[in-house]
Amino acid sequence: MHISSRAARSLACLLLLSTASFPPVFAQEAAAPVAPAASVPWLYRGSDVPPDLEWKFGELSNGLRYAVRQNGVPPGQVSIRIRVDAGSLYETDEERGYAHLLEHLVFRQSKYLEDGTAIATFQRLGASFGTDTNAETSATQTVFKLDLPNATRTSLDETFKLLSGMVTAPTLSAENLRADVPIVMAEMRERGGAAQRVQERMQEVFYAGQPLAERLPIGTVKSLQGATQDSVRAFYKRWYRPENVVVIVAGDAQPAQLEAYVKKWFGTWQVRGTSTPAPSFGDPVAPAAVAPASAGAASPIGRTEVMIEPDLPPSITYATLRPWREVNDTIVYNQGLMIDALAQAIINRRLESKARRGGSFLTAQVNQQDVARSADGTFVSITPLGDDWRPALRDVRAVIADALTRPPTQEEIERELAELDVAFQVPVEQRRLLPGSKLADDLVNALDIRETVASPEAVLRIFRESKPLFTPAAVLEHTQQLFRGTVTRALFITQKKGAATNEALRQALVEPVKPDQQVRMAEGPPVSFDTLPAIGEPGQVTSVQNTGLLGIQQLSFANGVKAMLWPVQEEPGRLTVKVRFGGGYREIDPKDAPYITLGQMALVGSGLATLGQDDLDRIATGRKLGFNFDVKDAAFEFSAETRPADLADQLYLFAAKLDMPRWDEQPFERAKAAAKIQYATFATSPQGVLNRDLQFYQRGKDPRFQTPKPAEIDGTTPQGFQRVWEEALTSGPIEVQIYGDFEPEKAVAALQRTFGALEQRDPAPVQRGTAAIAVPEPSDETIVLKHHGDLDQAAAVISWPTGGGSTALAESRQLEILTQLFTNRLVDAIRERLGVSYAPYVFATWPVDLAAGGSITAMAQLQPDKVPLFFSTADEIAQDLITNPPTPDELTRVIEPLRQQVTRAASSSAFFMQQLEGATTDPSRIDSLRTILTDYTQTTPAAMQALAARYLGREKSWQLAVMPETTAGKVMRK
Repeated sequence: MHISSRAARSLACLLLLSTASFPPVFAQEAAAPVAPAASVPWLYRGSDVPPDLEWKFGELSNGLRYAVRQNGVPPGQVSIRIRVDAGSLYETDEERGYAHLLEHLVFRQSKYLEDGTAIATFQRLGASFGTDTNAETSATQTVFKLDLPNATRTSLDETFKLLSGMVTAPTLSAENLRADVPIVMAEMRERGGAAQRVQERMQEVFYAGQPLAERLPIGTVKSLQGATQDSVRAFYKRWYRPENVVVIVAGDAQPAQLEAYVKKWFGTWQVRGTSTPAPSFGDPVAPAAVAPASAGAASPIGRTEVMIEPDLPPSITYATLRPWREVNDTIVYNQGLMIDALAQAIINRRLESKARRGGSFLTAQVNQQDVARSADGTFVSITPLGDDWRPALRDVRAVIADALTRPPTQEEIERELAELDVAFQVPVEQRRLLPGSKLADDLVNALDIRETVASPEAVLRIFRESKPLFTPAAVLEHTQQLFRGTVTRALFITQKKGAATNEALRQALVEPVKPDQQVRMAEGPPVSFDTLPAIGEPGQVTSVQNTGLLGIQQLSFANGVKAMLWPVQEEPGRLTVKVRFGGGYREIDPKDAPYITLGQMALVGSGLATLGQDDLDRIATGRKLGFNFDVKDAAFEFSAETRPADLADQLYLFAAKLDMPRWDEQPFERAKAAAKIQYATFATSPQGVLNRDLQFYQRGKDPRFQTPKPAEIDGTTPQGFQRVWEEALTSGPIEVQIYGDFEPEKAVAALQRTFGALEQRDPAPVQRGTAAIAVPEPSDETIVLKHHGDLDQAAAVISWPTGGGSTALAESRQLEILTQLFTNRLVDAIRERLGVSYAPYVFATWPVDLAAGGSITAMAQLQPDKVPLFFSTADEIAQDLITNPPTPDELTRVIEPLRQQVTRAASSSAFFMQQLEGATTDPSRIDSLRTILTDYTQTTPAAMQALAARYLGREKSWQLAVMPETTAGKVMRK
């Protein structure tokens, strides 16, 4: 069965079984007999899992397999996946990177697509490049993806034709190689840096002696530069064969129709020669001279290594590895996975409890993974605090040692079972909302790990029928199995030379530890919403107004709180709550800027009413409750996805945070440690520096948008944290949005007891900060920032300020059309023609709540000496958009994907929820929503030219470059 992102083997590990009926598992004395191969679909052969009847499986005479199903989410879309059973582990030493290179070449030119026309062709069909049209290569597979919007018989037939030509008859010419190898090399360069070095070293250490240790999908410079037409064609001929390909289709069309397209366009694919068996991926091997096994585990210590990366946070990862073997995907097998998931969840909750108390580590986690069909591993990851890493490793191992020597309590098991039950029940409730793209991707992942797929209903039923299996003894046994293996290996990333040695790390893994019993869940009185203090007297609804839009109603309460309610019967089980309050960034005094970052990390965890962080976890057990917090330009926001049964309690949590906040210090201190650790990582790459500083420069160097430095974090105090956020929680207007599956009467009653019961609030946001909105001044001088990463990495940014506010939303949407025109031209110039950047892009921002502050921004990662070329190319494109209107075909390639994006998004209440944020105080947002489709899709070449003239141009822009630290001199703009 497919384990969703098998990398975690946790909450989603049970999306396994189908809807077909069968006896309860405990009525069986043994596993159900496996059906004869000829009588079951190909995916389920060798398995006793009943097939999911919503999928129609088939095989063509040439060996190609397929699976199709009907799905109407979103309406009109058909998702196509073509999976080739060949990734980087299928390459020879000389072919490293060929599987990924082929992914690019297939898009370059093929039987029905001329050289370089694929992007434009799919855009004309309404598919956006990079989102609707994409591909990916891993160690074990290559997958081509297309989400076709507004699918008709004509567009589907054309799409299958194009995709079939790409996969069955790519050109793979020397000219194609000359065009695509520089793009792949640019991708390799942009993926480099400290994080990539760590990934490579981790593979070398953990999978030593196996192909995976040296088989990154991106390949090597030598093998890519040495690729020839003949060598690439040889790799294609060896692996791109019908028997290695599966076509998966899920979407808004009849299965018979989808099946017909597969047969029509892939049925005639014939290849010569015999099939090549897949290569061996090898097994983890124990060292010849073994160190003693770590405490409580039966696994000898193998390779341990210390790696110095000055700009990365210290981290320790050790893995107990076992050989991976393809399994018979049976019910009994999956029941074992359920117990594995319980075992990991219990340990991870104990580790989190240990971290919350303060001490030696910031975070730690246990995670079982099946890795690239090469190893079955149990990974332990730790982020130590302070310079001495040994206590962190010892403390984590002590928690694990306790789990290995004593069974958990039944109370601990019941708590995790309650969480799993909710995790499996929610997909059942929201089954009708599952998009076809996800269903197709889930089947791709199942094929990759050689398992089956199933329905949410069956998952929930089997899970509940299996509960008698989940005993303390069984969890103990599976915990011991998770830490038993062929070998244990470890990698320690440290910032300081001399902090550790390979041998010291080895000794720390084998030294005895005393089991830590203190973090087991203590038995105590249950935490219940019934025992929490009331917020106040229920408030009165003073007005109910119909917005005139889709049945959305606006309520006003006597205390000034306003709410927007939209019950949506078409979204069963999905319910979202948002609460906007206060003044956001503009409310915070610039001198208090560091508290913004700390608040985003720690405000929720600081508790409310009588509940601390652990209590909040306990009270949410078995419930679907959330508590996200975000700071926006002119408002703070709580948000959560919940269920109809939990709506009243979700509203209480949000309202109580405003009315009865707690100020526990430990979450604040932990947030300080995390912020300081994170800061150092930004300087490791150009993208990291942009993540740290770009918004600061885009907002005219407003300190509230600057990532706080460690010294600034050190200057904060618990008292200052409480002062800043207590003021934010208690001031400014409140707007509540409830959209989705709920009963209006119950929702209004819950609002009266919670937000309606709050004390009267000032309807205007408090503006303690600077009211003026800073905008960067145009300049020919380039802002130069430095990074500590690879010397061949740089980033270039050029930005044109635009505007903001709700009164000009129509223009902001037209700017999105202009931005997409710019993106297409930039990709064609910088990526396709010059090959200097893998993913240049242009994006627009428009702060709806502020009168200014928006921008059009173009950026790319590239080699340092190509930064001036990027600036000149972007300037040329901008000037050409001013001088010459776009062609009608250019507009079609932009407008049709935008039309489809808006149409698909509008099929969900979440889209309207986002668009109408702030509408209770600014009703113009309701009217602007009525024109959103026309604003994004109706324009003229002359209108685009006029818009470009208004906002673009060299004299209106400013620019920024992120260069290697050793680079000297200015970055000139030609």
